[in-house]
Amino acid sequence: RKARPAVTVTYSSYLHLDELLAAQRPLSDGPEHDEMLFIVIHQVYELWFKQLLHEATHLGSALDEDNLPRVYATLKRFLTILKVQVAQIDILETMSPISFLSFRSRLDTASGFQSPQFRELEFVLGRRSARMIAHHDGTPAAARLAARLAEPSLWDTFVRFLARHGYD
Repeated sequence: RKARPAVTVTYSSYLHLDELLAAQRPLSDGPEHDEMLFIVIHQVYELWFKQLLHEATHLGSALDEDNLPRVYATLKRFLTILKVQVAQIDILETMSPISFLSFRSRLDTASGFQSPQFRELEFVLGRRSARMIAHHDGTPAAARLAARLAEPSLWDTFVRFLARHGYD
Protein backbone atom coordinates (compact mmCIF):
# COMPACT_ATOMS: atom_id res chain seq x y z
CA ARG A 1 0.00 0.00 0.00
CA LYS A 2 1.31 3.42 -0.94
CA ALA A 3 1.82 6.08 1.69
CA ARG A 4 -0.51 9.05 1.43
CA PRO A 5 1.08 12.27 0.25
CA ALA A 6 1.94 14.77 2.97
CA VAL A 7 0.01 17.45 1.09
CA THR A 8 -3.53 16.93 -0.09
CA VAL A 9 -3.69 16.49 -3.83
CA THR A 10 -6.08 18.87 -5.53
CA TYR A 11 -7.24 19.10 -9.11
CA SER A 12 -4.90 22.04 -9.67
CA SER A 13 -1.89 20.48 -7.99
CA TYR A 14 -2.33 17.12 -9.74
CA LEU A 15 -2.50 18.78 -13.17
CA HIS A 16 0.14 21.42 -12.33
CA LEU A 17 -2.28 24.06 -13.54
CA ASP A 18 -0.24 27.01 -12.29
CA GLU A 19 2.70 25.96 -14.48
CA LEU A 20 0.50 24.96 -17.40
CA LEU A 21 -1.48 28.20 -17.44
CA ALA A 22 1.71 30.26 -17.07
CA ALA A 23 3.23 28.66 -20.18
CA GLN A 24 1.48 31.04 -22.59
CA ARG A 25 3.81 34.00 -23.07
CA PRO A 26 2.95 36.15 -26.08
CA LEU A 27 5.85 38.11 -27.56
CA SER A 28 3.88 40.85 -29.31
CA ASP A 29 3.21 44.26 -27.86
CA GLY A 30 -0.16 44.51 -26.25
CA PRO A 31 -0.09 41.48 -26.81
CA GLU A 32 -1.96 40.91 -30.06
CA HIS A 33 -5.28 39.25 -29.27
CA ASP A 34 -4.89 36.20 -31.55
CA GLU A 35 -1.36 35.41 -30.43
CA MET A 36 -2.81 33.76 -27.32
CA LEU A 37 -4.99 31.54 -29.51
CA PHE A 38 -2.01 30.64 -31.66
CA ILE A 39 0.07 29.65 -28.62
CA VAL A 40 -2.70 27.68 -26.92
CA ILE A 41 -3.61 25.74 -30.08
CA HIS A 42 0.01 24.77 -30.71
CA GLN A 43 0.62 23.83 -27.08
CA VAL A 44 -2.49 21.65 -27.21
CA TYR A 45 -1.14 20.02 -30.38
CA GLU A 46 2.07 19.22 -28.52
CA LEU A 47 0.10 17.71 -25.64
CA TRP A 48 -1.83 15.55 -28.10
CA PHE A 49 1.45 14.53 -29.80
CA LYS A 50 2.72 13.45 -26.39
CA GLN A 51 -0.42 11.35 -25.86
CA LEU A 52 -0.20 9.86 -29.36
CA LEU A 53 3.40 8.81 -28.69
CA HIS A 54 2.25 7.25 -25.41
CA GLU A 55 -0.57 5.42 -27.24
CA ALA A 56 1.78 4.28 -30.01
CA THR A 57 4.10 2.66 -27.47
CA HIS A 58 1.09 0.98 -25.86
CA LEU A 59 -0.16 -0.18 -29.26
CA GLY A 60 3.23 -1.65 -30.15
CA SER A 61 3.28 -3.63 -26.92
CA ALA A 62 -0.27 -4.87 -27.50
CA LEU A 63 0.66 -6.02 -31.02
CA ASP A 64 3.79 -7.79 -29.71
CA GLU A 65 1.64 -9.53 -27.08
CA ASP A 66 -1.12 -10.43 -29.59
CA ASN A 67 -3.56 -8.65 -27.29
CA LEU A 68 -6.27 -7.83 -29.84
CA PRO A 69 -8.78 -6.21 -27.45
CA ARG A 70 -6.04 -3.79 -26.33
CA VAL A 71 -4.97 -3.23 -29.97
CA TYR A 72 -8.53 -2.31 -31.00
CA ALA A 73 -9.11 -0.05 -28.00
CA THR A 74 -5.78 1.73 -28.48
CA LEU A 75 -6.33 2.18 -32.22
CA LYS A 76 -9.77 3.63 -31.53
CA ARG A 77 -8.29 6.12 -29.07
CA PHE A 78 -5.43 6.96 -31.44
CA LEU A 79 -7.84 7.69 -34.30
CA THR A 80 -10.13 9.73 -32.05
CA ILE A 81 -7.20 11.90 -30.97
CA LEU A 82 -6.24 12.43 -34.62
CA LYS A 83 -9.81 13.55 -35.36
CA VAL A 84 -9.62 16.06 -32.51
CA GLN A 85 -6.32 17.38 -33.84
CA VAL A 86 -7.79 17.88 -37.30
CA ALA A 87 -10.82 19.62 -35.78
CA GLN A 88 -8.52 22.07 -34.01
CA ILE A 89 -7.65 23.50 -37.41
CA ASP A 90 -11.20 24.90 -37.51
CA ILE A 91 -10.40 26.94 -34.42
CA LEU A 92 -7.10 28.16 -35.85
CA GLU A 93 -8.89 29.22 -39.04
CA THR A 94 -10.95 31.71 -37.04
CA MET A 95 -7.78 33.81 -36.95
CA SER A 96 -7.51 36.10 -39.95
CA PRO A 97 -4.31 36.28 -42.00
CA ILE A 98 -3.94 39.94 -41.01
CA SER A 99 -4.20 39.03 -37.34
CA PHE A 100 -1.57 36.30 -37.77
CA LEU A 101 0.74 38.71 -39.56
CA SER A 102 0.44 41.14 -36.64
CA PHE A 103 2.70 38.85 -34.56
CA ARG A 104 4.26 36.42 -37.08
CA SER A 105 7.48 38.41 -37.39
CA ARG A 106 8.22 37.79 -33.69
CA LEU A 107 8.34 34.06 -34.39
CA ASP A 108 11.44 34.64 -36.55
CA THR A 109 12.16 31.31 -38.31
CA ALA A 110 10.13 29.25 -35.81
CA SER A 111 7.65 26.87 -37.41
CA GLY A 112 5.45 23.99 -36.33
CA PHE A 113 7.48 21.85 -38.73
CA GLN A 114 10.25 22.11 -36.12
CA SER A 115 8.20 20.17 -33.56
CA PRO A 116 10.40 17.33 -32.25
CA GLN A 117 7.34 15.37 -31.16
CA PHE A 118 5.80 15.62 -34.62
CA ARG A 119 9.04 14.20 -36.08
CA GLU A 120 9.07 11.52 -33.38
CA LEU A 121 5.52 10.58 -34.29
CA GLU A 122 6.53 10.36 -37.95
CA PHE A 123 9.36 7.99 -37.00
CA VAL A 124 7.05 5.85 -34.86
CA LEU A 125 4.53 5.59 -37.68
CA GLY A 126 7.17 4.58 -40.22
CA ARG A 127 8.07 7.79 -42.05
CA ARG A 128 11.77 7.82 -41.31
CA SER A 129 14.52 10.17 -42.33
CA ALA A 130 17.74 10.58 -40.37
CA ARG A 131 18.06 14.03 -41.98
CA MET A 132 15.23 15.24 -39.75
CA ILE A 133 17.35 14.69 -36.65
CA ALA A 134 19.92 17.21 -37.89
CA HIS A 135 17.37 20.00 -37.46
CA HIS A 136 17.46 19.26 -33.71
CA ASP A 137 21.24 18.95 -33.20
CA GLY A 138 22.31 20.31 -29.85
CA THR A 139 18.87 19.88 -28.28
CA PRO A 140 17.59 17.22 -25.87
CA ALA A 141 15.19 16.12 -28.62
CA ALA A 142 18.02 14.87 -30.87
CA ALA A 143 18.75 11.84 -28.67
CA ARG A 144 15.05 11.03 -28.34
CA LEU A 145 14.62 11.21 -32.11
CA ALA A 146 17.69 9.05 -32.73
CA ALA A 147 16.34 6.43 -30.32
CA ARG A 148 12.94 6.42 -32.06
CA LEU A 149 14.63 6.12 -35.44
CA ALA A 150 16.61 3.09 -34.23
CA GLU A 151 13.60 1.19 -32.88
CA PRO A 152 11.05 -0.65 -35.00
CA SER A 153 8.17 1.47 -36.27
CA LEU A 154 4.55 0.58 -35.60
CA TRP A 155 4.42 -0.61 -39.20
CA ASP A 156 7.32 -3.00 -38.52
CA THR A 157 5.55 -4.23 -35.39
CA PHE A 158 2.32 -4.74 -37.35
CA VAL A 159 4.12 -6.68 -40.11
CA ARG A 160 5.70 -8.94 -37.44
CA PHE A 161 2.22 -9.43 -35.97
CA LEU A 162 0.86 -10.46 -39.38
CA ALA A 163 3.79 -12.83 -39.99
CA ARG A 164 3.19 -14.53 -36.61
CA HIS A 165 -0.40 -15.11 -37.69
CA GLY A 166 0.48 -16.73 -41.02
CA TYR A 167 0.25 -13.78 -43.40
CA ASP A 168 2.95 -13.14 -45.99
